[in-house]
Amino acid sequence: MKLIVERAALLRALTHVQSVVERRTTIPILSNVLLRAETGRLALSATDMDLEIIERVSVQIDREGRTTAPAHTLYDIVRKLREGAQVEIMTSGELPHNFALPASELRTLIDRTRFAISTEETRYYLNGIYLHATKNDEVPVIRAVATDGHRLARVEMVMPEGAAGMPGIIIPRKTVLELRKLVDEGEDEAQISLSETKIRFIVGEAALTSKLIDGTFPDYDRVIPSNNDKILEVNCKEFADAIERVSTISTEKSRAVKLAIENGSLVVSATSPENGTAVEELDGVRYSASPLEIGFNSRYLTDIAEQIKGEGAQFVMSDAGSPTIVRDSADPSALYVLMPMRV
Repeated sequence: MKLIVERAALLRALTHVQSVVERRTTIPILSNVLLRAETGRLALSATDMDLEIIERVSVQIDREGRTTAPAHTLYDIVRKLREGAQVEIMTSGELPHNFALPASELRTLIDRTRFAISTEETRYYLNGIYLHATKNDEVPVIRAVATDGHRLARVEMVMPEGAAGMPGIIIPRKTVLELRKLVDEGEDEAQISLSETKIRFIVGEAALTSKLIDGTFPDYDRVIPSNNDKILEVNCKEFADAIERVSTISTEKSRAVKLAIENGSLVVSATSPENGTAVEELDGVRYSASPLEIGFNSRYLTDIAEQIKGEGAQFVMSDAGSPTIVRDSADPSALYVLMPMRV
């Protein structure tokens, strides 16, 4: 909504309307005046549930719309403006960036990142998926990133038309979960509109509008290692099954498993004082670097393995104390970073 109105006319209407609004009310919305701009007129209305008043004034409308504002505060602001002033009222609800994504691609962005969203409320800026426009080898892409400080998920796809220039935004966890339900119902496409503070998804006949997280997402590129030189390639399903079996006896708190890797061999093991030790060896793995023992949270490994759709998973490591990169051997669009554990 965007309009221009004479101060005197607006003040006269607000004088009448705000007098109906109670200073104290148990229903917060009743403290507001409803503003509706349409067909060259601005309608102002207020009620205390027993009495309602509506007053209209002539205005110059650039964009029709409606909103509410605190009645007494708006009245005080207009009253203190100089006589003869022209008052511009504009809402910030415009969503200037608009693009479409196939529902299948939106599902992919969500599924491959949401497991890494933090639930730690003190670091609220990690409680969502960071979506932004960037480039990969000079190719424009749209990228989704989530991290909880222990693991990071990064997925990208070719930038859709209309997404260039969009601000980096953080979509809240609850919004992500509700959106995933909408795109799971067979729709072909999702229309996305956003600003720096709000986002709207239109999927079929449903429209989901959400505030965005007001915070700065960390520079995630700094935690993605670039000098790891030990590469392990495994069959993803066989690896995930082995992790699942061995981790059965790991302690509930740590969920730690150890990978002992040397040429052509991978041994997965877990130990706990209560349950003993479990060991499983996987043959047919590809690894030619120096022997390495490294520990991980088994649930984090399983979460990542579930997102790898191809047969092969690639682990790019440095040492037992440094972050490890995990990739789908057949799909370079997704990248995961996992912090090791001491075992």
